[in-house]
Amino acid sequence: MKRFLVFLLSLGLFIWSCNERITHDLAATHLKCNNLENPIGVSELPAFSWIPVSPLRGMGQTAYQIILHNDASGLKSGTGCLWDSGKIPSSQSVFINYSGPDLLPATKYHWKVRLWDNNDKPSNWSETSFFITGLINNNNWSKAKWIGYEDIPDSLLLVPGIHGKGDDLGELALKRTVIPYFRKEFQTRKKVKQAVAFISGLGHYELYINGIKAGDRFLSPGWTDYGKTCYYNAYEITDHLNKGLNCAGVIAGNGFFNINRERYRKLVIAYGAPRIILKICITYNDGSSEAIVSDESWTTSPSPVTYSSIYGGEDYDARLEQDGWSTPGFNDSEWRKALTVNSPGGAMSPEKDHPLKVMEVFDPVRIIKPNDNAHIYDFGQNASGIIKLKVRGERGREVRFIPGELLDTDSLVTQKASGAPFIFTYTLKGGEEEVWAPRFTYYGFRYVQVEGASPPVTEKNEELPVVKELQLLHTRNSSPLTGSFRCSSELFNSIYDLINWSVKSNLASVVTDCPHREKLGWLEQTHLMGNSIKYIYDIHNLYDKVIDDMIEAQLDNGLVPDIAPEYVHFYGGFRDSPEWGSACIILPWDMYEWYGDTNAVRKAYPMMKKYLGYLESRADNHILSHGLGDWYDLGPKFPGEAQLT
Repeated sequence: MKRFLVFLLSLGLFIWSCNERITHDLAATHLKCNNLENPIGVSELPAFSWIPVSPLRGMGQTAYQIILHNDASGLKSGTGCLWDSGKIPSSQSVFINYSGPDLLPATKYHWKVRLWDNNDKPSNWSETSFFITGLINNNNWSKAKWIGYEDIPDSLLLVPGIHGKGDDLGELALKRTVIPYFRKEFQTRKKVKQAVAFISGLGHYELYINGIKAGDRFLSPGWTDYGKTCYYNAYEITDHLNKGLNCAGVIAGNGFFNINRERYRKLVIAYGAPRIILKICITYNDGSSEAIVSDESWTTSPSPVTYSSIYGGEDYDARLEQDGWSTPGFNDSEWRKALTVNSPGGAMSPEKDHPLKVMEVFDPVRIIKPNDNAHIYDFGQNASGIIKLKVRGERGREVRFIPGELLDTDSLVTQKASGAPFIFTYTLKGGEEEVWAPRFTYYGFRYVQVEGASPPVTEKNEELPVVKELQLLHTRNSSPLTGSFRCSSELFNSIYDLINWSVKSNLASVVTDCPHREKLGWLEQTHLMGNSIKYIYDIHNLYDKVIDDMIEAQLDNGLVPDIAPEYVHFYGGFRDSPEWGSACIILPWDMYEWYGDTNAVRKAYPMMKKYLGYLESRADNHILSHGLGDWYDLGPKFPGEAQLT
């Protein structure tokens, strides 16, 4: 009898423990705000997402509760929350909009969520996540000003751009702009609780705090129509600051903000010379705060980047380097005071997409010597990116790098199909080993032709610099991987790899059609390739940005042009092709079907209706008869717009 009672007691304890375990078998994981993990610079309505997981078959979420606090310890105790959604009966776990009190700018908020399962039992609270709000409106930039090294007179601005070389434009887009350094020293005399830097540099920038680069972004911010929107980025720099003297340093390049008439260009354009705007918000442990802003008190100087073009390449003269330029105590007495320059006109908006980054690194698989003046580095993979150089040699020697996808019959790099000339050049300062990578451009290539230097394995030449190392740095949008493909057929695997590399090399701040010759946001590929891309990468944020680009590019009559941002007006079929413009209707619907994002549809709906009205005005009995159709159609004329289709 005792054994039977012990058995019943053990069985009861086992059943109780199983029920207790089941209570906590449902959990919320992978918490995101606006589809990013712990984002910095949230200025629109936060939207929360998570993934409900359970090891039990058929178990799912039937309700959720979100709580939010501006203090992590307060969130842990669950008291004094700024927002408590309460128990919401719903299986929805993506893009749940915040509905609490107004949020303060430049403030860190902590949040977590718990779920209820099929048995109406609550899960444990999730791990804590956070976001930091941005500068929610333009007034939050307070006294921060756009500053530059130089300015371009209004008479020489060129917006929109001109397609082609623009050789008949007189003085327009002719001059090289200075690629400037900017610096500012400041003091922190108390213990810093939090410091966040908000910055935009156009076309692109790099931010340094006490000599250390903030973040690992490449070509930030993303490209936009700068007359309508200027993106900024945010960095938490609390750990970068010293107690006492600090220094903020910035270098700014051209990007699509200025493309001059030199080397290869798809278009020429001039919104102005490179410029920056910055605000560092510092909060101290005692509750006080201060802001460091860009203004006339900053100093500026030309950087060692002597030429930079998104289409033409980049030149760097290491003899012009100024060691310690972004560190406190540097002697900038020879620098000039920064100029205050006009805003490009666009509203300041936080960049919400995943940044471009260096995603893979390739070493050469072989080096060949086609003649006495060149070496060809073959990286074995055609990819978008830049080079990274390690070199040693005599001061003043110039090394020239010509990247390309193909070799000609003479085994030299040819750029005939990808836009020529695109060149990197590096001038040595001499002495120790030197390391360099371009900052403000990129290209699509597999091969690099090196002139003016030699690999260490060749016959010793005392006059030539020695390339100690040359690598291909693959750069692209860092949208997270969501899937992959492998099977028993190596043919299918190879086809997948080819397509995947084409996708990767065209994921930038827009979905490009090529990473060299054009680099523009042609819209038809967003929906023609969209289904394929989204099985491999989470492109929600990238496509949300493309929708914003289309909204800004839409004309008053409803036309959505073939490219967005529309840096240049391609007239004729290249500006009004329904298969291109209809991306403005297809993409928002895709965002709903793929990701459950109704916010994208809401913001795009006025554009969608307006574009449909435009197409109706061009239709005959509801049938359209204009556009590119089967682009590059083979017919009786030279291949181009639709001829037989």
